[in-house]
Amino acid sequence: MLQKVLAPIVAWMVAVMAAMGPLGVMMLMAIESACIPLPSEVIMPFAGYLAFKGQLTFFGLGAGNPVAQIWIAGIFGALGCNLGSIPAYEVGAWGGRRAVEKYGRYIWLHTGHLDQAERFFARFGTWAIFIGRLLPVVRTFIALPAGIARMDRTRFHIYTFCGSLPWCLVLAWIGFKLGEQWNTLGAYFHKLDAVIGVLILAGAGWFVFDHLKNRAKG
Repeated sequence: MLQKVLAPIVAWMVAVMAAMGPLGVMMLMAIESACIPLPSEVIMPFAGYLAFKGQLTFFGLGAGNPVAQIWIAGIFGALGCNLGSIPAYEVGAWGGRRAVEKYGRYIWLHTGHLDQAERFFARFGTWAIFIGRLLPVVRTFIALPAGIARMDRTRFHIYTFCGSLPWCLVLAWIGFKLGEQWNTLGAYFHKLDAVIGVLILAGAGWFVFDHLKNRAKG
């Protein structure tokens, strides 16, 4: 039953990346960086699996070269992080904390997220962008305090890309190595789909619970 419910979500992600290639990876990672519960821990391993199958080329670049395709996955994933971070940065730069308090609820964002990101940013300064991109949860919201602090945009995007690239590469590599086993896993393949789907639903459930808990406090 659970597998039937989750299968369309998994199939959609696979279809996006299979149809759009690296651009699909970039789009999904942009969604993840825009505070939507579509975790990179699911997206990038799928990209790595497509690299294993030789389906992640870019206008012929990387054809027949699995290592190059892993790099293509990582680079486009990191570019997606940059794209998805633009709205959060600009909201912080344009309206500051007041904008988050007023409009954040429309994208499941509340001041608790901002508090966490601000503390992290205050502790590490501009390096928080690079470090934060290597950490779950923090990486999603770290663009907001950078915008509020009016961090130089060029530096912000350089740090975002450089911090996101190793994260994306490692996850893609995991998917690639797992792909080597999928040909022999056979009956376990669908169970793996279910596990991935559970991770997606868990991430979405956490966002909803966190948002409702914060609303109750308010």
